[in-house]
Amino acid sequence: MDSAPLLSVLNEDLLIRILSFISHDPDRKAFRLVCKTFLRVDSFHRTHLRILRPEFINTLLSKFPRIYSLDLSACPQIDDGAVAMLVGNGLLPDWCRRLKRLVLSRSTGLKSAGLEMLIRSCPLLEAIDVSYCWSFGDREAAALSFGGSLRDVKMDRCLGLTDVGLAKIAIGCQCLEKLCLKWCIEITDLGIDLLSKKCRELKELDISYLKVTSMSLRSVSSMEKLEHLAMVGCGIVDDEGLHYLGKGCPSLQALDVSRCDRLSSSALAFLINGHPSMLQIYASHCFHEFPTKVVQGLKDLKNLKTLILDGAPVSESLFKIINFNCKYLIEIGLGKCKGVTDKGIFQLVSGGVNLNILNLTCCSELTDDAISAIADSCRSVLCLKLECCNSVTEKSLYLLGLHCSFLEELDLTDCFGVNDKGLYYLSKCTKLVCLKLGLCANITDKGLYYVARNCSEICELDLYRCKGIGDDGLYAVSSGCKRLQKLNLSYCSEITDRGIECLGHLPELSDLEMRSLLNVTGTGLTALATRCKRLSELDLKDCANIDDSGFMALAYYSRNLQQINLSHCSISDVGLCMVMGNLTRLQDAKLVNLYNVSTNGFEVALRASCVRLKKVKLIASMRLQLTPDIVQTLRARGCRIRWD
Repeated sequence: MDSAPLLSVLNEDLLIRILSFISHDPDRKAFRLVCKTFLRVDSFHRTHLRILRPEFINTLLSKFPRIYSLDLSACPQIDDGAVAMLVGNGLLPDWCRRLKRLVLSRSTGLKSAGLEMLIRSCPLLEAIDVSYCWSFGDREAAALSFGGSLRDVKMDRCLGLTDVGLAKIAIGCQCLEKLCLKWCIEITDLGIDLLSKKCRELKELDISYLKVTSMSLRSVSSMEKLEHLAMVGCGIVDDEGLHYLGKGCPSLQALDVSRCDRLSSSALAFLINGHPSMLQIYASHCFHEFPTKVVQGLKDLKNLKTLILDGAPVSESLFKIINFNCKYLIEIGLGKCKGVTDKGIFQLVSGGVNLNILNLTCCSELTDDAISAIADSCRSVLCLKLECCNSVTEKSLYLLGLHCSFLEELDLTDCFGVNDKGLYYLSKCTKLVCLKLGLCANITDKGLYYVARNCSEICELDLYRCKGIGDDGLYAVSSGCKRLQKLNLSYCSEITDRGIECLGHLPELSDLEMRSLLNVTGTGLTALATRCKRLSELDLKDCANIDDSGFMALAYYSRNLQQINLSHCSISDVGLCMVMGNLTRLQDAKLVNLYNVSTNGFEVALRASCVRLKKVKLIASMRLQLTPDIVQTLRARGCRIRWD
């Protein structure tokens, strides 16, 4: 049948409806390449855009009239000058008037003047992410305070932010509903107190790793609309803080107290007693005991959906209570918990609890019997983590393949009972998206073939130190797993150039680790670079036999690279200068122990990339060899230097 008459009956409303069912990026790209009509529909339908080069922002956004979300985190040259060119010419672009969400994560070159210009130019802006902007402080917070319509602000690791800056945000952005201050280590109780008084609409607050005390939780307890509170690693907070929360925060539904060393389980029991409608509790590596009082308190959490107890001692009585009372539980974390046995798992999953996510990492007492109970009772399980469960064998994989057809993520790292036959059984889980097989010494190319043949949806595959995997296994993966995005081949010593060349048939590969592949040369890297154009993260540490020919190809073809590890490689001055100069999107480089590179080579390479570098790792001795000028230039442009 001729395609033209068929396309003529598809009006734009139908095409928009069809497009709404296409979530995979390459499929959407194929859709808009069909014809001009399809391209126009895609342009009209798109609401989010991720920009790689700032000079194209206005041109691109003029083609997409419904864009309201803009991501500039991968754009290495966003600074005050670039912002001035975009919005500072007197005529406000249309995209500024409709923008609601802006991601500026890792935009270390942007300062307060440029940020204020952006905020003032976007009157409808509701969400902004400035995470990992290391130098951001009170001046940048003052710029954010002009965003009176802001409801969602992320400031992870804005290390210069103090109570003064937080006060400006609290006063200027009183409509805030979500605020993340993780690792903003200069914030104290004073700032949190003012925040609690001014931002009464807050529903989500993250104060993880702040040096706050229980007095901050006293202030937080007055927030009547607060639903989610994360306070991971708040080592100064004690039981008094949880008592304040237990008496306040009437809307609290989710609490994360992981790694809060000074809290006792009895304080958690008090909080549970005050909030029987809690939906999520995260308490990883926090408690050294679980007394009866706490276990009994779980009886009141009838609607609990998530319970994370990694690192805590547990008992069979806990599993009985969870099974009997928490009928809506869908996720449980028991990683590194002492007391997890086959019998306990059987009591947990039998009788109505239908878990979707289970973390059983390092529960070494578990055997195939536990996995049998999970496979039989939790047939809709989506994620199962079994790292270091050494008694798990092919029998477990047979049962998972037989019953758990919805399984999407499976971690079998360091499970030496896993073999090729087990992977054959597992390959019946055709919806697998993430499979981790690192340190599984008994698998070979044959087992990988079974997986690749049937599990075509896999996006992430970890084969770390799988010594039995070679070129034939990579050929099978490149033929069957066309959606693979992340691959770890580090220390797979049997892999040669032929296997790396096969990876060129993976059009979506973006993250590749291939440490210490001594049989890979410049030929293999050249083949990889010329075909895998979407590579954004590449780890070549200890690949000692790759010469400059491979690095030259990388510099010429891999223009999307953002992170690279060249430590202990045989690259020369010329090769390093080409890589650092040509890769215009490179933001993070590890350059430790490059024995063939001179001090002058490092100087030239760093100068060629200082405009866009945000992180660089160098050997400590280079601190004395590099000129102060280049070090100061890097730091002035927001680059963090780590001396190894």
